[in-house]
Amino acid sequence: MRCVTYSMGVSLDGYIVGPDGGIEWTEPDPDVFRFWIDETRKIDVHLMGRRLYETMLYWETADQDPSLGAPELEWTALWKPLPKVVFSTTLSTVQGNARLLSGGLPEEIERLRAEPGEGDIAIGGATLAAEAAASDLIDEYHVMVHPVLVGGGIPFFARDERRVNLQLVETRTFNSKFVHLRYRVARQVPS
Repeated sequence: MRCVTYSMGVSLDGYIVGPDGGIEWTEPDPDVFRFWIDETRKIDVHLMGRRLYETMLYWETADQDPSLGAPELEWTALWKPLPKVVFSTTLSTVQGNARLLSGGLPEEIERLRAEPGEGDIAIGGATLAAEAAASDLIDEYHVMVHPVLVGGGIPFFARDERRVNLQLVETRTFNSKFVHLRYRVARQVPS
């Protein structure tokens, strides 16, 4: 069965967006950017909410920006054709290789898991990930910890989420002091 992953950058105090809505502190160094490029190669489809979709729209036309370097162009070449599912009740259309859904996240994940494929089903965005977690649909959490305290904002983990036991699968420290943590959900096997 295909793995469902929730993966985002997070401040050391646990936020994906600062109190002012800013994400400028998430800009990775070259090694971290290369890591995200390699991780994106493992994804077959990306699920996201409206806010993340609107943030990522830049990459749909970024290849037209003459100031981009080779890594950014490589990222764009991976991102643009990647199938995306945008969950929103306020958008009426989406661009690029995306389709719009207004609900049914658990059903969509189960449908995608049933499709043939080896790549991950990635979830981006705290609100959408909280809904998937509440239905016990996330298999792995990938956390890129940024060396900053932002003091508030949108948390990586929903504050009302139930207890979930995790197994540390991998850690990686980057020269710039970024740390990537990969945890697998420790599911109880029915007896």
